[in-house]
Amino acid sequence: MKMSKLAGRRLKEVPKDAKTISHQFLIRGGYIRPVSTGIYSLLPAGKRITDKIEQIIREEMNRIDGQEVLMPVVLPADLWQESGRYETVGAELLRFKDRNSKDMLLAMTHEECITALVRTEINSYKQLPVMLYQIQTKYRDEARPRAGLIRTREFTMKDAYSFHVDQADLEVYYKRAHEAYERIFKRIGLNNVLSIESNSGMMGGNVSHEFMAICDCGEDTIFASADRSYRANREIATAAWKFESEPAKPLEKVHTPGCKTIEEVANFLGIKPENTGKAVFYQNAVTGDLIFAVIRGDFEVNECKLGNLLKVPELKFADDAAIEAVGAVPGYASPLALKGGKVTIVLDRSAAESSNLVVGANEPEYHYRNFNASRDLEGVTCQVADIATVREGDPCPLTGTPLQMMRGIEVGNIFQLGTKYSKAMNCNYLDKDGKSHPMVMGCYGIGVGRAAASVIEASHDDYGPIWPMPIAPWQVQICAIDPFKGDGSVGAAAEKLYQDLQSAGCEVLYDDRGEKAGFMFSDADLLGIPLRLVISPKTLEEGQVEFKVRGQRDAERIALTDAVSRMTSAIAAEMAKYQG
Repeated sequence: MKMSKLAGRRLKEVPKDAKTISHQFLIRGGYIRPVSTGIYSLLPAGKRITDKIEQIIREEMNRIDGQEVLMPVVLPADLWQESGRYETVGAELLRFKDRNSKDMLLAMTHEECITALVRTEINSYKQLPVMLYQIQTKYRDEARPRAGLIRTREFTMKDAYSFHVDQADLEVYYKRAHEAYERIFKRIGLNNVLSIESNSGMMGGNVSHEFMAICDCGEDTIFASADRSYRANREIATAAWKFESEPAKPLEKVHTPGCKTIEEVANFLGIKPENTGKAVFYQNAVTGDLIFAVIRGDFEVNECKLGNLLKVPELKFADDAAIEAVGAVPGYASPLALKGGKVTIVLDRSAAESSNLVVGANEPEYHYRNFNASRDLEGVTCQVADIATVREGDPCPLTGTPLQMMRGIEVGNIFQLGTKYSKAMNCNYLDKDGKSHPMVMGCYGIGVGRAAASVIEASHDDYGPIWPMPIAPWQVQICAIDPFKGDGSVGAAAEKLYQDLQSAGCEVLYDDRGEKAGFMFSDADLLGIPLRLVISPKTLEEGQVEFKVRGQRDAERIALTDAVSRMTSAIAAEMAKYQG
């Protein structure tokens, strides 16, 4: 490819709305252009990168016996109604009616569609296990798209789905898929990726893992032990908390005028926040049922843990009217002396196992000292569970050492779905005795554009991306300085080198524009091509070419006659580093 014909301008200025490094360089380097909020067009350089990522994914999916299919983006709503997700998934699912007033949707994921497909094509245990995958456009109506390709509304995703006779067979395949993901991320140049335990969320199932590319701009919070034996998303992370107890003291009502927050109560009474109990009220966003969470004052409620415990897909904070309806007083609430009304009470272990806490008295401007759950809630129906958010430095549940907190971009996920979809949608197989059973399912996703952006976050300098060889838009860039000067010998030599490299199987971008050296090199940095050859009147006069590796400071002179063999050897050596 010649730069004079390449579509996509490089930009000097940083776009005002681009806050992350990957977003800035993807725009500045001419890889993507915004069409609308969270929706982008890929330019040729960006398309070459994503094509290579997709090919690596295909190779690894085929390696674990995957078969590629292609399912539609537009789906009838009745498939999602079969599974029950049409009503439970929120506004991120884009629903619409076609010209015949039939309810339709834009697929954000394809569990329903693949289940409907498999139930028509597979009916015997002899055909299982089977894994089908696609690389397809998805649409998620994100409320807050951000960071370029990291969180978009329209995106390309590889989603795979496996079907099995039982859970044991799924677990065997799940391990193979996990290993395939590790190879994929190594091959595309994402070396700092952690596989962590995660929340299954709307996907369902009991076991799931996320693959997190560790970087400061990541939107997910991860907790890990120093030796990485424990790794978990903040949504489900736990810690080896120990709560000391002491003899229970008599319950005592105290006047706390104007003290509603934990900090105000602690300061007024001269105690620490860990000596208080916090009341947090939620409502089931669908049914409106009230949920009363009680936790020690120095902890925060983990809404994901709470929702999973109660099997409530979406929580919202309760309004004052709902709180008052059960006899609680906002700002002074506790599970003591509730006057009735339907409410689910959940005590975090920190509140249940700590002694002599200060809690609300359900009376304006009053609190109780010396609350002890085992004594004071006798006869009160409540659940005790871990619903606390882990904090940096909390003890690891495996090693006991302080947990480290880091940020990550979710570049892939895998789920053991079980029979959530197959039961609901009658996707069954017949065993050797002719008995019907629901297939056991797994699913496996990778965001292609997000993976490309994550590579930039992990591999860049102040001037642009440093693309790993396997996914670089081109492998070699030729920069010709003053190609048209004098007799045009530099241009002729660069053209011959360009043709020779292509004949040797190298992917080459030739900057034939005749721009000034600084301008040319700035563009080259934004394109991030791994190997660069610079031909100038001076180097040509000496029969040489300047060779530089992207990201390295120093360049070297090599004989022009050796340039092709040096490039092919360098490409092979670089590619070998990324083999899975």
